[in-house]
Formats: sequence, structure tokens, C-alpha cells
Amino acid sequence: MTPAEPAADAAWVVIDAPLAPQALAAFCQDLERLYRINPYLEFKTWQSSENGQIHAVYRNLSNQREFDLHIRPERKSGFDFQVRYDHGARRSTRFEVEAAPGGSRLRITDDYTPLTSGAPADPDEADKSLHAWGVALQTYLKREHHWGKSAIWRWYMRRVWVPMKPSARRITFIIVMVTLAEIMLFALVITIYWIEMRR
Repeated sequence: MTPAEPAADAAWVVIDAPLAPQALAAFCQDLERLYRINPYLEFKTWQSSENGQIHAVYRNLSNQREFDLHIRPERKSGFDFQVRYDHGARRSTRFEVEAAPGGSRLRITDDYTPLTSGAPADPDEADKSLHAWGVALQTYLKREHHWGKSAIWRWYMRRVWVPMKPSARRITFIIVMVTLAEIMLFALVITIYWIEMRR
């Protein structure tokens, strides 16, 4: 399939993934995970209702705005769907999956077409995190491709990492790196001590 041309009042990002199109499309079915991967969104609420709508309350760190939205997914096909927002400058976000060399490609398009002709969208509401979201998604998908068969990795990423706030993820990463450095230093000291004792 070929992604449609984005609207005039739109912003988009395109990422390549090492997954088959079917696998990438299946990955995108989990909207909560998809949105929580965005490193600029701090979610307070994500609630799915029986009619398929989602109530999301979050802070967008890219524009320092608070959002309380009802999101309605609309699927055109297994490889092309969008979510509509009940209010705000951003009318919808569209996700399009297609085959690409080495795997697949995902285009995410934010539509800011105003409801009233000639009425410009509020620039302060524009989501400036779209590029960062694309980078974070691509990184996540590469790790998913590499480590996704590990039950421990899947459990950690989906039960621990994804629900974390972006700041908590950064802090956790720093703690892990410091801990690994300490372990390596300790191992080095033990190795030197062992070598000296054998002389």
C-alpha cells in the first residue's frame, strides 16, 4: 500500500522498522503502549470504554499543555487507521503501515485542519513531540525485534517500562548505568587482587 498524501495543515513523521508489515500493524493495535512510548507525554489517565472510546488525561512536555481528551479509533484496514480527538487543534492522528526494504514503514500524521474554514489552529496546541515520538518508536521496535522473544524482556517493557513516566525512565536508565559501572569496577578490583595474590 502507498500512504496517502498528508493534508495541508498536517505534521508527519516516517520511521522504518525491522518488523514485517503484519507484525508492525499488530504492534500498533495497542494504542496505549503506542502513545506511552512518546517520551514527552506524561499520562495521568488512560481508560478504555466498552464502545471503543478512550479517555486520556496527560501533560505534553513539548508544549507544556494539559489535555483531557476522548479518543475514538477508526480503522480503514489492518494497515491504515486513525484516532480522532473530541476537541483541540489536533483533529486526528493517522497511522499507515506499508512494506519497506528490510521490514516495514510507519507514517504517523497529525491533522490540524480547522473545523471552520479560514480559522487557523492554535499554534500553542501543536504537538512538538512528533519527531521525538518517531525516534522513540523506532528504538523500541528495534529492541522489540531483537529481544521480543524473551518473556522477561516483554514483561519488563510492558508491565514496568511502558507505564513509567518519561522522567522515571531516564532516572532508571541512569541508575542502571551507574550500577553496571560499579559492578564492572568491583569485578576489575577483584581481578587485580586475584592476579596479585597469584604472583
